[in-house]
Amino acid sequence: MPSQTPTHAPLNAPIVVAVDGSAISLQAVAWAAVDAAVRRRRLEIVTSFAIPFGFGPAATVTQTDIDLLRSDAERVLDQAIRVARGAASDAALAITTESIDEPIIPALLTRSKQASMLVVGGRGLGAVRRVLLGSVSAAITRHAHCPVTVVHTDSETNAISACKPVLVGVDGTENSTAAIELAFEEASRRRVSLIALHAWSDVSGLVAETGWANIPESENALFAEALAGWAERYPDVSVRRVLVCDNPVRSLLEESANAQLVVVGSHGRGGFAGMQLGSTSTALLHSVECPITVVRVE
Repeated sequence: MPSQTPTHAPLNAPIVVAVDGSAISLQAVAWAAVDAAVRRRRLEIVTSFAIPFGFGPAATVTQTDIDLLRSDAERVLDQAIRVARGAASDAALAITTESIDEPIIPALLTRSKQASMLVVGGRGLGAVRRVLLGSVSAAITRHAHCPVTVVHTDSETNAISACKPVLVGVDGTENSTAAIELAFEEASRRRVSLIALHAWSDVSGLVAETGWANIPESENALFAEALAGWAERYPDVSVRRVLVCDNPVRSLLEESANAQLVVVGSHGRGGFAGMQLGSTSTALLHSVECPITVVRVE
């Protein structure tokens, strides 16, 4: 049955999005703005003008250099605000911005303790003056204290994509339960249907020998138990259940082609307490084209 999970953030918890001026980071801003609007949460846009470590020989940074970096950061934030306003039709959407002179990864991880969602681009500018959002997304999904959405190529916020369903991976674990809850909430607020997919691997060859009629009852029962109660809690969400004997990554990747958002737990069956990121979520982070949200239960 549904229960309270870490996906429930305080009502005043913002959606935080990192931006570096790259096209992908602006797509992340668009997605975050729409999500903030449908959730009635404040959107917090953050950029860093700190010079990353490890980019060649140490150089002397003058105050003039810092002023130029800060000025460029403000330009990036102004552009991000315009993108957010254009993406979200809700004129009442509250937006705050902040340019920080500190590394973006620890700054975002700190904010994740008080945020309802972190949003980042799958990759960013390859410039020395800015932290690469690609490295940011990898670190944030492993260590954040709240759900993290990674936007790769497109925010999927156009009129056609906005009608596509939300896709959630189901495996019966606690992480999966948290992912299911967030997926139902996203589908309900976006007024779209939900695809719940449970993929299991047949190591014995049973299906190949006897066919689908003999799918192990335990997998079917696990799938039904994982979804029990959610339809009653979200009667407005139409659910299509997909049960397949296949690799979870391949199955979710195929279904994601027709989804506006993929939601998965940070680790699933075969994982253990304290695991940072499982193989399925890691593989999907590098392969799906639509936005993907990773939910981590601590």
